[in-house]
Amino acid sequence: MKKMFNLFDLSQRVDYKTEVLSGITVAMALIPEAVAFALIAGLSPLTGLYAAFVMGLVTSIFGGRPGMISGATGAVAVVVAALAISHGVEYVFATVILAGLIQVLAGVLKLGKLMRLVPHPVIFGFVNGLAIIIFMSQLDQFKTAEGVWMSGSTLYIMLGLVVLTMLIIWGLPKLTKAFPSSLAAILVVFGLVAFFGLDTRTVGDIASIQGSFPPFHIPMVPLTMETFLIILPYAGIMAGVGLIESLLTLNIIDEITETRGSGNKEAVAQGTANILSGLFSGMGGCAMIGQSLINISAGARARLSGIVAAVMLLVFIMFGAGLVEKLPMAALTGLMIMVAIGTFEWASLRTFTKMPPSDIFVMVLVTGITAVLHNLALAVLIGVIIAALVFAWDNAKRIRARKRIDKDGVKHYEIYGPLFFGSVAVFNEKFDILNDPPEIIIDFRESRVVDMSAIEALNKITERYHRVGKKVHLQHLSPDCRKLLKNAEQIIDVNVVEDPTYKVFVDEV
Repeated sequence: MKKMFNLFDLSQRVDYKTEVLSGITVAMALIPEAVAFALIAGLSPLTGLYAAFVMGLVTSIFGGRPGMISGATGAVAVVVAALAISHGVEYVFATVILAGLIQVLAGVLKLGKLMRLVPHPVIFGFVNGLAIIIFMSQLDQFKTAEGVWMSGSTLYIMLGLVVLTMLIIWGLPKLTKAFPSSLAAILVVFGLVAFFGLDTRTVGDIASIQGSFPPFHIPMVPLTMETFLIILPYAGIMAGVGLIESLLTLNIIDEITETRGSGNKEAVAQGTANILSGLFSGMGGCAMIGQSLINISAGARARLSGIVAAVMLLVFIMFGAGLVEKLPMAALTGLMIMVAIGTFEWASLRTFTKMPPSDIFVMVLVTGITAVLHNLALAVLIGVIIAALVFAWDNAKRIRARKRIDKDGVKHYEIYGPLFFGSVAVFNEKFDILNDPPEIIIDFRESRVVDMSAIEALNKITERYHRVGKKVHLQHLSPDCRKLLKNAEQIIDVNVVEDPTYKVFVDEV
């Protein structure tokens, strides 16, 4: 419990300057997104901003992934839009509260561990689809209020400012990392627009963000079974979409930062945040991959940045709306385009012809569903089902390991069952790296390496043994396993080479 309230992660060294500046940058980037998502749902802009504040603050303090940013999202907006039109905003608030209760229950039941069943191709497709969505959503900024594409000087000014923003974000870190490039870009463009009096769209042209502290409000809906049956389907979908997007974002940040968050803790925090969001006039939300990547790329790693972002967002709403509304949309558009570029898994393009066709198909399909339908839950669900069916078609045994130490002091791990995306976590738990002897043999006579996740697991386990100066032999890999490893060497460091003595694969020395 003590760790949960460790706001500033004192177990690690915290760069307070980086955390604060990154939080301010994220707060600025949250404003147009929250406003836009609220309008998509047919709600007041303040409904989205209040949700961003409550979601951001609660999950930053209690969440399972320091540095991750939550707020009002497009996925949630799409879910509640129809409800808002047919029944009104009060039913939306009630739905958000019920969705939060479902998410808390999922966390208490420790259902977050089910995310280990999501294979890498699905994550790649999800991330690539989100990158496309983020990029495509920025194209609306190049249209007039009437929905017509800009032209003439208006278009040139907009393009010039967007390109300048992108150049600063890309180039400044090459010169210095003392100041977040995203915040620097926003300030420079804001200064140019103000100094030269350039006629370009600002945040205030979208909607006013002037407001007060989020008012406490119990949803005014009839407490009947009919009401419950109306909001239950929406709440269930919202809870599922929110958890999927949040836990996938958590996994992505885990990989970037090489740390490990808690999915179950995050589920409880997301649920609590949604309950409070519904009680404080917010539309609810979940983790935001774009803003999270802005935060992480700026160097933030602790909870402080998320807290600063939420508090500064409220400060902007209550006291600084006039100034924030003058921010050029060109700067925020350039920032989000760079986020889209950074979000896209470009390495996934090199997997074509190198990985199993089923994995490639799943990745492309999830990307398409995410980008075209904007239905994140459906995209991930379909991807997981297809991947699971492919695995079940090949082999359905569970992974096991029999351990023994021979007379020469070499420890043997005899693996039984397939090594695939669902068994990687259990596979890693079988090894006692620090206490194992200097030489280890992992025997795959009764096992098979099935997919990309399995290859990555072999890469990481051999690398971990190599770091502590221990030698690993991978014995009895089948021909198809060797082919997968051989192909993978062209796109990742597999950490294994052929050993002519053992006629097997061993880690590099």
